[in-house]
Parts: sequence; C-alpha cells; structure tokens
Amino acid sequence: MTGFVSFVSSGPGDPDLLTLKAVERLSRADAVLFDDLSAGPILAHARLGADLVSVGKRAGRPSPKQDHVSRLLVDYALTGARVVRLKSGDAGLFGRLEEETTALSAAGIAFEIIPGVTSASAAAAAAMIPLTRRLTARRVQFITGADTTGGLPEGLNWPALADPEATTVVYMGKRTWPLLAARLVAAGLPGTTPALLAEAVSHAGQRLTRATVATLAAHPALRESTQPALILYGPLAAEAG
Repeated sequence: MTGFVSFVSSGPGDPDLLTLKAVERLSRADAVLFDDLSAGPILAHARLGADLVSVGKRAGRPSPKQDHVSRLLVDYALTGARVVRLKSGDAGLFGRLEEETTALSAAGIAFEIIPGVTSASAAAAAAMIPLTRRLTARRVQFITGADTTGGLPEGLNWPALADPEATTVVYMGKRTWPLLAARLVAAGLPGTTPALLAEAVSHAGQRLTRATVATLAAHPALRESTQPALILYGPLAAEAG
C-alpha cells in the first residue's frame, strides 16, 4: 500500500509559529525528513518512535543531493508510511518543493502542501515594520541571492529590483550582497536606501542590523556571522528597531 507525504512548512524556527495543521501532521507521521533549520524544538511535536531523518542543506556545508532527498521520500512512501517532509519557512518559497513533488507524482504517490510563515514575514514582524504601505511601499518582491552554484543569479530584473518604492526581500544573499548592492546602485537604486540584515529570525540568537544598501555591503555582520539570514531593503527598512 502506497503511503502519503505531507509537505509541512515549519516557519522560521519558533515552534509557536507552527500552524495547527502542521502540528497535527507531525504528531501522526511515521517518518519526518527535516531541513536543518527545522530541527530542534519543532521536532518535539513528532510522534514518539517516528524516524527522524536530516536532509537539510546549508551553504558551505556538506549536504545531501536533491535527487537523494527525493528518492528517500519516494522510498518511505512506498512502504505505506505517513511521511512529513518538514521544510523551513514556507515550503513554496525557495525550498526546492517542485523537485520533490515531481518525483512523488512520477511514482504515483499522493501528497499535500501545508503553508507556513515565511522568514520575510517573521523578519518584518521582529523589526516591528510592515512589508507594504500605501503610496510609499506598494509592492513587495522576494528573490534569491544565490543560484545553484552559490553565485548571484543571472537574468535578474534590475529595473524592478531598483524600484525605490518596493520592499525587496533577498533570501540566501549574504555572500552575494556586495555584488548585488553594486548592481542595484548601477541600476539606479540610491545607495542610501535603507537595508536590514535579519539573522536567525525567531531564534534565541536573533539579530537585526540596520544599514543602507551601500553600507551593508561592507558591514562586519555580513562576514562574521554564520547564522541563516535574509536582507530586506526599501523605504520601510529605515523604521526597523
């Protein structure tokens, strides 16, 4: 009998930000394949006796290949197990969700996707700011600052990213930020545009660093910290506390 896979979004890491549906699926799962950022207290909601398998990826660290993760999902489900694929943040945002759902569909395995709190929303809440505002921040956009090689992605929409009236959130962008910032300024974004570096959002080591697009590129926090982080820039970042 074929099992079933629940893609559960774990949010930024604070277990209090899990949805009720996420907690329920964890409590019934026979196996939980979890991201590195979904470990810790969140796994306390897993059923006693469930297989807990780390399949997370972190920049600069040894990580399982994506085809191996997808194969594990298929293999567990083919045993008839109820499987939770626990993904950090929201599963649909830069979480390589599609590769895994494609593998399940090819194997004839049913699945569901449970949304969650993305790190962008959690970072804005931690900084006590909204992501949008009438007239001055009428648009919000999420991008990744790194492609599969770790470099700045090709083909970015520079006019959109240099829009001074948009809130832009850069995931996985610490390494490439100096280059990204230079390209943004070259595309017309003022270097004085406020920027916020949000590290370890919702964790005990959370740190918010206020800067500008230009000054953040040389800020020590960008180089010294090994914590997962995102960068938010735009008019509202100036109000971060």
